[in-house]
Amino acid sequence: MIRTLLKMGFQRFGSRYNYDTGYMRHIADTSASAGLRLSMLPFYSQFRGPNDAQNVWAGAMLGSTLDGDCGPCVQLIVDMALEAGVPRDKLTLCLQGEAMAAGDVGLGFRFAQAAIANDPELDGLRKEIESRFGTAAVMAVSFAASSGRIYPVLKRGLGFGQTCSRVNVEGEVITVSHLS
Repeated sequence: MIRTLLKMGFQRFGSRYNYDTGYMRHIADTSASAGLRLSMLPFYSQFRGPNDAQNVWAGAMLGSTLDGDCGPCVQLIVDMALEAGVPRDKLTLCLQGEAMAAGDVGLGFRFAQAAIANDPELDGLRKEIESRFGTAAVMAVSFAASSGRIYPVLKRGLGFGQTCSRVNVEGEVITVSHLS
């Protein structure tokens, strides 16, 4: 029964975002316990912090996810960000390696990439986010920076990884750059 409910939830999610949830269904089929744990990950990854920091959070999710994937997971994050009202041009700039020009979205993107790389720039980015948006925003972008790679790495580990692809941003096909 649990497996059926999990798979139905995964399928609804996949239909909503045109996202292949085959790996999620595989997990639920293999272990209800693992499926339940997977279903709890959004409670962690989707902590977005204050409303005025949503673009920073979305940039951090994109930066982290792009570090782990350049295909379906990045497309999912872009679609979710657009649904949340994140400006398409700012997302596009980040995807094209122009995060410095992407405002708050770029700030979050750069934060995630600096956190992942343990870059010395991280401290200054953290201080900027905290001074502009507060401590809860720093927590949200830290959650995003650490969680965006979970799904792509999990998919690859299970044999469901896909090759890199172009990302569609509201009808415009973007070739992803891994340079920020």
